[in-house]
Amino acid sequence: MNTPVMSLQKVVVSFFSHGKRVEALRGISLDVASGECLALIGESGSGKTTALRAGLALLPLSGGRATLFGEDLRQVSKGRRVELRRRCGYIPQDPFGCLPPTVTALEAVAEPALLQSSRNCKREVFEKSMALLAECGLGEKRIVESKVSTSLSGGQRQRVSIARALAADPALILADEPTSMQDASNRGKILEILLRRVNRGAAMVLTTHDLYLAAAAANRGIVLYHGHIVERGPTKALLAEGLHPYTRALAQALPRLGKKAARPPVAEKTEDFGPLACPFAPRCPERFERCRQAPPLVNLSPGRDAACWRL
Repeated sequence: MNTPVMSLQKVVVSFFSHGKRVEALRGISLDVASGECLALIGESGSGKTTALRAGLALLPLSGGRATLFGEDLRQVSKGRRVELRRRCGYIPQDPFGCLPPTVTALEAVAEPALLQSSRNCKREVFEKSMALLAECGLGEKRIVESKVSTSLSGGQRQRVSIARALAADPALILADEPTSMQDASNRGKILEILLRRVNRGAAMVLTTHDLYLAAAAANRGIVLYHGHIVERGPTKALLAEGLHPYTRALAQALPRLGKKAARPPVAEKTEDFGPLACPFAPRCPERFERCRQAPPLVNLSPGRDAACWRL
């Protein structure tokens, strides 16, 4: 594989809540190269967004190493970190808090490119921004000229944030649940827009709780649970035949045509297994006494790793 555009090596991120230390990421490692899309898969609270922010050094690391375009983010100056981030396009999960509230949709998209270089022709930037909005299905004049905070729906704001992230032709796209506020008719279009950039050589890390979306967008996927990597491998294999009980539960929770939706077989949390246990043990239907100790992530077949004592 090519030199990673972004790499995390045994990264730990901790927060303090109510006087207690909470580890949001617990020693995860990942990398993504140019022309590749990597999916981070898991429910809310699994650590997906934290991983993206750690990869940009927007959060302090409690342990491990993060590199961006081959440079260790702990070793470079603050100014250099800003320069490296300018080569990235970040699509936040919250479209309500990520856009300047007093500007129009067009101004919001144009702003990153205008800030990047004084050599940019303002007219060219606004023409490109118009084209990006049109590509995202927001080409109508009333939308382009609308104030972000008062005139746009949540789905429209999310598409503005996508266009804004792509305005400066990023080499790395960090897409945090980019279709979460889109209806079914727009989800595929948004995915196509992002994958066009990947096909042109950009790297992308996509977060999602949806294994269908992961399999459509990425060749490789990493399943996170409570800050741990519990499985990684080809996304189509994760969807069709997950090795870890949590991966299988995610797949079983997906809607399917002609089948009644059913709750996946997740156990009731009846006891605290302690901080050294497998993170999924309190909910795992296959748990047993050995699960009081966290299993290592091991290679089980070419390209397939999982952390479970049953495997």
